[in-house]
Amino acid sequence: MTRLTSPSPLWGSNGVAFGPDGRLYVAQFLAGQISAVDIATGDIEVVVPMGGPVQSPDDLAFGADGSMYIADLVPGRVWRRSPQGAYTLVSDQVRVPNGITCLGDRLFVNEMRMNGRLLEIFPDGRDPVVLTEGLALGNAMQIGPDGCLYYPHMVTNDVWRIPPDGGVPEQVAEGVHEPVAVRFDREGVLTVLSRGEAGIVTRIDLHGTGARSLVTSGVTGLDNAAFDAENRMFVSSFATGGVTEMHPDGRIRDIVPRGLDGPYGITVDLGGRVYAADHYRLAEVDPGSGPAHGRTLRHLRLVHGVTADDGLLHTTSQYGEVTTYDPGTGTTRTRATGLDQPMGVTVGPGGRVVVAEAGAGRVLAVDAQDTVTVLAEGLLHPVDVTYDADGHCYVSDDVLGAVLRLDAEETVTVADGLDAPQGLAVLGEELFVVETAARRLSAVSLHTGAQRVEAEDLAVGPPPGVTRADPALFAHGMPGAPRLFAGLTAAPDGTLLLSANGEGTVLRLRPRVPDEQE
Repeated sequence: MTRLTSPSPLWGSNGVAFGPDGRLYVAQFLAGQISAVDIATGDIEVVVPMGGPVQSPDDLAFGADGSMYIADLVPGRVWRRSPQGAYTLVSDQVRVPNGITCLGDRLFVNEMRMNGRLLEIFPDGRDPVVLTEGLALGNAMQIGPDGCLYYPHMVTNDVWRIPPDGGVPEQVAEGVHEPVAVRFDREGVLTVLSRGEAGIVTRIDLHGTGARSLVTSGVTGLDNAAFDAENRMFVSSFATGGVTEMHPDGRIRDIVPRGLDGPYGITVDLGGRVYAADHYRLAEVDPGSGPAHGRTLRHLRLVHGVTADDGLLHTTSQYGEVTTYDPGTGTTRTRATGLDQPMGVTVGPGGRVVVAEAGAGRVLAVDAQDTVTVLAEGLLHPVDVTYDADGHCYVSDDVLGAVLRLDAEETVTVADGLDAPQGLAVLGEELFVVETAARRLSAVSLHTGAQRVEAEDLAVGPPPGVTRADPALFAHGMPGAPRLFAGLTAAPDGTLLLSANGEGTVLRLRPRVPDEQE
């Protein structure tokens, strides 16, 4: 077993803010934790671990007394973490809370949804005060030099401001490229980050000449930024994680290397190119490249499963879509919508795209005309699908703890007693399955049903001993937190590729030759 890539130091990086101790604190929405980064050394310490009361931290801010305030997006909560580490629920009355900032002892938060609100909330338990409504997806905001709150409308690509005591909102910039975060540097220049693939940053001398300048950083999926006392800018990326120093001319330096947010589904084409479904993007993984931020093929598609066939990549999104992407032309074709948590995907006989629809307990097939038919139903929680050389379809069910074969008239149990089986792949006469709860890879003979353990202590799922409640898949019509999925695929060279989502890597497993057997 070898790693194609180095482990990801951060599983995604979202809101960032310098703390009283001078470290940069990073909210990790997908990981469900908050880490502190020493900018000088790159050392990382987890300060809000996964499995605690905070489920999906997306942004954070520090109050005058050193308290950390956390926007917990999916459950709709705002938390206070005292300097001593105690947690207090400040509010559960904010829907999809995202942007959060402090003005002395005052706390403000906005909502990342259509017709969202900007509110002042109170740690002493008083009811929130709504400053304004009608936000078109709010996000990271900050107090400007004039004392007003500045915030983006992500949908309409503009920036607004409002006095902290309320009033009439004023549009201050329009036509800004996909704004996701509004920040002011130490000189009072408005800095707006783009969530797009190119990593564009727009600087606006709002309180001077009004001049704009744009730089393209190449950091895909910028999320947030913080400026240190020397006016150095450090940015985060929800799509690739890490922490990057960005110079005014667009030059970048990795403080914490970027990497994979998952990965989830994994596939390899006949040319040996490896592709990872990495939630916010579809990435081509470059083996040996260090932490694998890779080449982004598709951005912001919320991909979860992927399979390569005949030069095309078929993908699923847990939020209901099946699509086909052509890497040669860059075009995407929607094959099915409105499904209930589609996950694993493969291609069956005749070129049909076959999908495990986990939420509905079904296995579906999509033909060349995009007609959807049901191959099996009444399953508990089908996760992945694969075929053998004879055209038999197999499906893993991580709730049932079994792998099933879908025959014409019945469903046959091939292996049971498994511990949350997910990723499936066939090599020769054997079926391989990832048991995520046991963190192992097992092999099942397709002829005898005999099972053996091939690899143990795999980095899949949360760390050992950590129990993390799954945040909701949807939050007030917005995508919530994805479900973990450890994908598995067979490569043309006879090896297996595994999504090691517990460390953000892709693993290659090759069969032992006889003289290597113990």
